Amino acid sequence: MERLLLARHAESESGVLGRVNGDLRSPSHLTEEGRAQARALGRSLAGEEIDLCATSEFPRTIETADLALEGRSVPRLVAPDLNEIGFGAFEGRPLADYRVWALAHGSGEEGPGGAESRLGAARRFARAFGELLAREERTILVVSHALAIRYLLSGPAAYVESVPLAEAHALTHEEAASLLDRLVAWTEAPTW
Repeated sequence: MERLLLARHAESESGVLGRVNGDLRSPSHLTEEGRAQARALGRSLAGEEIDLCATSEFPRTIETADLALEGRSVPRLVAPDLNEIGFGAFEGRPLADYRVWALAHGSGEEGPGGAESRLGAARRFARAFGELLAREERTILVVSHALAIRYLLSGPAAYVESVPLAEAHALTHEEAASLLDRLVAWTEAPTW
């Protein structure tokens, strides 16, 4: 792998409402604006030779990839380790509610109703990115969720800034490997 292109999914129904969706049993699809954003992502990637596209299992990532790569023959890989964090009892509730809980609890703590710990999610994301970096394809597009992308780009923190919708972030193999090393090191000795 020589280049890694990271993109958060486009605008989704749950996102417009400000509600979290980490449960595949209640999928959130793209809005009309989200479909336009996904097509715009495709136009921004038109000059890129993409050898593989990896998505999470969530419809909003798959729909984004489908629209962004419309008319192109790009092999696909669905990687469950790229899935959104599981929100447990916060599922379907405002993101602000989850953030209040998250800021008051450590990274290794699971939340109410089986909410996945942020440490557990970080380990899962690191595993997914490690597997992608080891692949033979030269350029890989990853369409995933804000937390997975932010944890790779900036490292885990109790509060992370959002990631713009449907915008590609390009990394060389060396850059991605260095960021992944930092993420893995954090999972071995979390700081919060």
